[in-house]
Amino acid sequence: MLDTALKPLLEVRNVCQSYVTGSGDVGALVLDHVSLSLKDGEIVGMLGRSGSGKSSLLRIISGLAKPIDGEVTFRGQLVRGPFEEIAMIFQSAALFPWLSVLANVELGLRAKKVPRREARARAVRAIDLIGLDGFESAFPKELSGGMRQRVGFARALVVNPEILLMDEPFSALDVLTAETLRTDLLDLWVEGRMPIKSILMVTHNIEEAVLMCNRILVLASNPGRISAEIQVNLPHPRNRLTAEFRQLVDRIYALMTRRTEPAQPSGPFPGLGLGMGLPKVSTNLLAGLMETIAAPPYRGRADMPALAEHYQMEIDDLFPVAETLQLLRFAEIEEGDIKLTAAGSRFAEGDVDVRKRLFGDHLRTYVPLAARVRMVLDERPSHVARAARFLEELEDYMSEDYAEQTLKSVIDWGRYGELFAYDETSETFSLENPT
Repeated sequence: MLDTALKPLLEVRNVCQSYVTGSGDVGALVLDHVSLSLKDGEIVGMLGRSGSGKSSLLRIISGLAKPIDGEVTFRGQLVRGPFEEIAMIFQSAALFPWLSVLANVELGLRAKKVPRREARARAVRAIDLIGLDGFESAFPKELSGGMRQRVGFARALVVNPEILLMDEPFSALDVLTAETLRTDLLDLWVEGRMPIKSILMVTHNIEEAVLMCNRILVLASNPGRISAEIQVNLPHPRNRLTAEFRQLVDRIYALMTRRTEPAQPSGPFPGLGLGMGLPKVSTNLLAGLMETIAAPPYRGRADMPALAEHYQMEIDDLFPVAETLQLLRFAEIEEGDIKLTAAGSRFAEGDVDVRKRLFGDHLRTYVPLAARVRMVLDERPSHVARAARFLEELEDYMSEDYAEQTLKSVIDWGRYGELFAYDETSETFSLENPT
């Protein structure tokens, strides 16, 4: 059992962060007064949808980014930049291809002026610990994705950090490789063979969080803030098939889909009107999800954990699809379930023409940017408008990258719903095809 009376190793107090818009101004909040602590001997997971600022928070904790407000302290000392007691592992190991495994692992020690002999001995021990003994002289191109990520772990552990930050370290790996690496890491942790005292990890995989963590922080989105904290008291090793495990997974899905305030006209997406950022979701996925929910065994209402298992999708893949259906009023999300509306059922049962017409009508009604594009095209004698005209408007509300993603989503959805045509070469909208 953890001693809750222990003073936290790390504390995050009222941290706020904002986007920078395409025009260079400070935009909407990414993180809104986030506070958390990390104690000795625990693994803490952070779960949240896109827009909850998980990775932004992790970068602030690591000292790689500076918040606009609030502070991070390690053992009472303010974290103002990279801290040698805090190491971080990213989604990709980002190894230097011209260096061997041993040289890649030694790199951080060399930067700290550790004597060559000591650096070599520590690197060899870290490589052995993480299961890569015998590959010291190999180069990254000779390694599989899982082995390269193991090198990333060894490079983080060799500096003997007290806290290990992990930003979706298994997400870029195939399912079996990720499971093997996750299990090996947990075994090292449970056996006390790693030098670290605590782990803080960002994950999009609810089962992974329940499998690994002592505590799970659920972040709400737009802006990111901690909406729930869940203690996981299951003993290691944990079994995914037990009733207790499944109940925790279902509880987290329910928490992550619960509305904390009355629904706004813009749905669950950030901003109002044109400031509503949109995810990159294909119409094929939207149609496929509606068809699946409409068919047996769901018959119009599905448990989201079951859907995630059916599609082999993680929360950051499934939630944007489900939320887009909610935005377009084709579905409702509540307490971890997704239910088709009457319009969603009509879409699932309709032929191609019915689907396109229904989708176009809902897009024009519930997505302000799509309605704006169509209105401009209708009003202009030429019925033509450049994409840059709308992109500039979006950049008043969001970053350049998010503005481009939002416009691309509207282009794809509008084409499917036959609201307008779009020419990729000239980057112009027109009414060439719509009826």
